[in-house]
Amino acid sequence: MAATTAVATPDRPRLLAVGSWVLYDLANTIFSMNIVSLYFSLWIVNDMGGKDSDYGLANSFSMFVVFLVAPFLGALSDQTPRRIPFLIASTLACCAATFLLGTTGVFLALLIFIVANVFYQSGLIFYDALLPEVSTPENRGRVGGIGVGIGYMGSFIGVVMGLIVLESNPDARPLVFKLTAVLFLLFAIPCFLWVREKPRAGKIVLGKEAAGRALRDLRATLTRLNALPNLRRFLIGRVFYTDAANTFIIFMGIYLTNEVGFNDTEVQIALMTGILGATVGGLSWGFVVDAIGPRPSLLIVIGLWSLVITLTFSVPLFGLAQAILWAVAPLGGYALGSTWAADRPLMLRLAPHQNIGQFYGLYAMVGRFAAIVGPLIWALIVDGLGWGRPIAVAAFLPMMAVAAWFIFRVDDTADLGEELEETLQPT
Repeated sequence: MAATTAVATPDRPRLLAVGSWVLYDLANTIFSMNIVSLYFSLWIVNDMGGKDSDYGLANSFSMFVVFLVAPFLGALSDQTPRRIPFLIASTLACCAATFLLGTTGVFLALLIFIVANVFYQSGLIFYDALLPEVSTPENRGRVGGIGVGIGYMGSFIGVVMGLIVLESNPDARPLVFKLTAVLFLLFAIPCFLWVREKPRAGKIVLGKEAAGRALRDLRATLTRLNALPNLRRFLIGRVFYTDAANTFIIFMGIYLTNEVGFNDTEVQIALMTGILGATVGGLSWGFVVDAIGPRPSLLIVIGLWSLVITLTFSVPLFGLAQAILWAVAPLGGYALGSTWAADRPLMLRLAPHQNIGQFYGLYAMVGRFAAIVGPLIWALIVDGLGWGRPIAVAAFLPMMAVAAWFIFRVDDTADLGEELEETLQPT
């Protein structure tokens, strides 16, 4: 009996930590769906009379800020004993700004959105870097996939909450923003309390010395990319597939209402089927990643994205049946959930583990660069050139082709991060 207890006890905090880490994915996805993808953009365009480009430019600017600070934040988190305090601070700031959305005019609301999105995106750097703390190399795909799958239940919670609120008062989107902030914080708290980080020797308290060392390490990290050709190819490919996927999601609510003719209720139902697909994709694709590896898994997902994009722009452009988009919604959701289930494990396989915060900063930087460019391309095609939203969607297709070319050239046949941790130590 005593021996059984000794074996079982260490597993309990580990399982609690995994569950708490997964809940944070659910928490931040409520924000991502309600604010970045759906209700805030509709409030700006449909309720307040703004343009696609107003929201697109605000989104791009927030990503530009993150693009500038992400590598430094990742390096800084490597220099301090724990990453959780960074995650707590960024989450609290995001929730506070989100709570204020809808209380001002369009211009100030967009500024508040920029603040909220900067802190939300910054928090992802610290959150993703915690994956090694709650997983092993053998189950990393499954744990990450569970995070993605359960995380997308946050989107479901967010959309259902919005449906309930807006059913009784169609003008109550500002109330949806406030409830989003509250739910984000509530579901994030377990991660703050129960994810335990392993002691990191030699780390220093946050301050001038930590910031200075972070800047020096960041410069060294950028130099070390020359010795990491597979990581470099992955990061370049990531620019293109995240550009297409994120921009697709950001503008899909506007696309379905103003281009295809869905009403608000139909859009919300379509998005809920997409969320169900994303949940299934995240939960199932992690097993595929562990079975065949993250690179082949990601290439399959890029092919799936290409099909989704083609069907989406073809419906209005060629006058195809609107019903096709009811099939595209869950398929696109499945592609989205599967993308992140393969993406994070590939990053962990290719990056040196000792400085994972720095490399996740670069990972975030290229993703945010893509998020800057995507909405700008959308705004240029739709409002600048006047070519229309279907052409803007079609522009994602060559991006996926370029991404596939770079990812195909990545060699992930070994856990390169473990090997490089030893060979790239600073001297």
